[in-house]
Amino acid sequence: MAPPLRSNEEIKRDVEEELQWDPDLDSADIAVAVKDGIVTLTGFAHSYSQKVQAGQDAKRVPGVLAIVNDIEVRLPLVHRRPDPEIARDVVAALQNELPFSFEKIKAVVEDGRVRLEGEVDWSYVRIRAEEAVRRIRGVKGVQNLLTVKPQAIPVEIKQKIEAAFVRNAEIDADSIKVETSGDGTVILKGTVRSWAEREEAERVAWSAPGVRKVENRIEVAT
Repeated sequence: MAPPLRSNEEIKRDVEEELQWDPDLDSADIAVAVKDGIVTLTGFAHSYSQKVQAGQDAKRVPGVLAIVNDIEVRLPLVHRRPDPEIARDVVAALQNELPFSFEKIKAVVEDGRVRLEGEVDWSYVRIRAEEAVRRIRGVKGVQNLLTVKPQAIPVEIKQKIEAAFVRNAEIDADSIKVETSGDGTVILKGTVRSWAEREEAERVAWSAPGVRKVENRIEVAT
């Protein structure tokens, strides 16, 4: 049986409460609007990591079909830093987080915004690089252009992703179809119960060795 439809007002209330519940987020300056299950976040945050966190919080709410994160990052004066200082911290963070892969990553910093470039062997490297940089003081945004070099044949990638779905308690493995191609592309199809489950399926797919691109075509039940 499909879950009951939730009104825009119910979703809006729950998103606002979820933002207020997060101890790592100052939600006072964030506004929430909902239309047809699509949540739009506006206002401003005091760091890029807070902006990202607000979007992640909203995804956990039942009934959310998509997120439009238009929150502006307004750094307090004490957190504003010149690009060379940010760049040094980016390099140090990548070295600390990814000691065996950091040399394959090139970081470009312009006006507090970091662009990550290069080719890495594992998708988890791509994800962890962005997470490490996101937390640096003074960063206003991160553009992750890292690509993953395929290392496994498509049938192996498909089998590993499907097995990972079965092990994951947050995913209904039977509701998702996995397709793979020779260039390391994974296509996810099907219908899931929530936006959070859709995002979790994509995260799991990215974690498989050899995955270079994930096309998430999963729909959220309404």
